[in-house]
Amino acid sequence: MTLTEKQLAQNRPSGTTAVSIYTPPASTKTIITTIMICNTTALPASYSLYHDDDGTTYDATTALAFTVPLAANSWVAVEVRVCSNSATANIAVQTSIANALTFTFYGMEIT
Repeated sequence: MTLTEKQLAQNRPSGTTAVSIYTPPASTKTIITTIMICNTTALPASYSLYHDDDGTTYDATTALAFTVPLAANSWVAVEVRVCSNSATANIAVQTSIANALTFTFYGMEIT
């Protein structure tokens, strides 16, 4: 067994619909430990985070955080323990303003 701590994903959505930014590789267990969200604009924006362990449903039923406000020119570190054992799992993000928020996921892949 090999444990690799690393940046798992990074994305700055260009739209306001939810987008998947991380799917675990086949035969890999994943633990997401920190999600950094940075608002790079002069406007407040909100974010949502989703985890669908067996598909791509991104709504209130798979929400980890839902329309959380983030002030202009600020950032937040969200400490989590999101585990996935499936190559069909998806972690998705959503922003209320296109090109406003950068999402960076850190954690571990276990192979």
